[in-house]
Amino acid sequence: MALFDLPLGELERYAPAVPEPDDFDAFWAATLKQADAAPVLVDVAPVDAGLSLVDTWDVTFAGYDGQPVRGWFTRPREAAAPLPAVVEYLGYGRGRGLPHERLTWAAAGYAHLLMDSRGQGDLYGNGGDTPDHGGGALGGPGVATRGIRSPHDYYYRRLITDAVRAVTAARALPGVDPARVAAVGNSQGGGLALAVAGLVPDLAALMVSAPFLCHIQRALDLTDADPYGEIVRYLAVHREAEAEVRRTLSYVDGVLFARRATAPVHVGVGLRDTVCPPSTVFAACNHYGSARPGRADRTVHVYPFNHHEGGEALHTRRQLGWLAPKLGV
Repeated sequence: MALFDLPLGELERYAPAVPEPDDFDAFWAATLKQADAAPVLVDVAPVDAGLSLVDTWDVTFAGYDGQPVRGWFTRPREAAAPLPAVVEYLGYGRGRGLPHERLTWAAAGYAHLLMDSRGQGDLYGNGGDTPDHGGGALGGPGVATRGIRSPHDYYYRRLITDAVRAVTAARALPGVDPARVAAVGNSQGGGLALAVAGLVPDLAALMVSAPFLCHIQRALDLTDADPYGEIVRYLAVHREAEAEVRRTLSYVDGVLFARRATAPVHVGVGLRDTVCPPSTVFAACNHYGSARPGRADRTVHVYPFNHHEGGEALHTRRQLGWLAPKLGV
C-alpha cells in the first residue's frame, strides 16, 4: 500500500474538531455505575499451562451489566509480590486463545491479565470463551455493527465496559499492586485501552498501537477495510440509518476518550495503515489529555513503511523499555 493519508508533518499537527454528544460523560457514568453494582471477581481458578516459570489462572469477572467475562491471569512464579500489572485487550475477531500464547509481559516481570472479547474469537487465533449476552438489537452480522442503531444497544458499549471492569478485576487479583496498572492493546485492543484511559482516571500508563475507533467519521470516509468496512456495508443497505449510526459511533470515539485521559501514553502508528488510517490515530494523539490541566506525557513511534502491523517486535521492545520506569520496574 502506498502512502494515502496526510503527510507526516500535517499528521503531527492534525487535531480536528470531533463533536461529542452533550450527554457523553453522563452516558458512560451511568453505564459504569450499573456495572459496578456487581462484585468484580466471579472465579479465579489455577490452570496447569505446562509452563514452569509462570503461574496461570483462568479468571472470570463481572463485566457489562454483571455479565461474565473470561480472561487469563499470568504472573512470574518466583517474583515477589505485589507486582505492577498489564491489562491487555485483543484485536478484532480474536478471542483469548490459549494461556501460553502471550507471555511477553509475564516474562518481563509483570502480572498480566488478558481479557477475552465477548462474542469474538472466530476470525483467527485459537478461539474465545465469552458469549455476548445482549446481541439481539438491530444491526449487521459482525460485532462492529451489532446494535449500531442506538448507543444503548451498541456492542462497543458492552465491550468498553468489560475493558474498564478488567482493570478493576486486575487490581483485585492476588499479588497485584493496584496503584501500578497499565492498559495495552493493538487495533481494537488499542481502541479499548484508549477508552479505559479516558474512563479510569488513575491508570498508571497506556500503550496503544494502531487504535481502532478513533475519529470514526473520517475513517469511514477513508477506508472500506474491515472492521470499518462492516459499517460501510451496513449503511450501503440501510441507507436511512446513517444519522442513527453516526450518533451511536460518537459515543465510542477514541478521540473523546483521549481528551479525558491523563496517564502517560505510548503510541505506535504505521503510515500505510488502511485498517486504522494514520490521521485517525494522530487525531487521538493530538487531543490526548486536552480536557485536563497540564500537558500529557506522550511518546509516538511512527513506522513510515508499515501497514497495520506497525513496528511488530521492534515496537514491543520499545514498549518494554518505556513501561519499566513508568511502573517502577
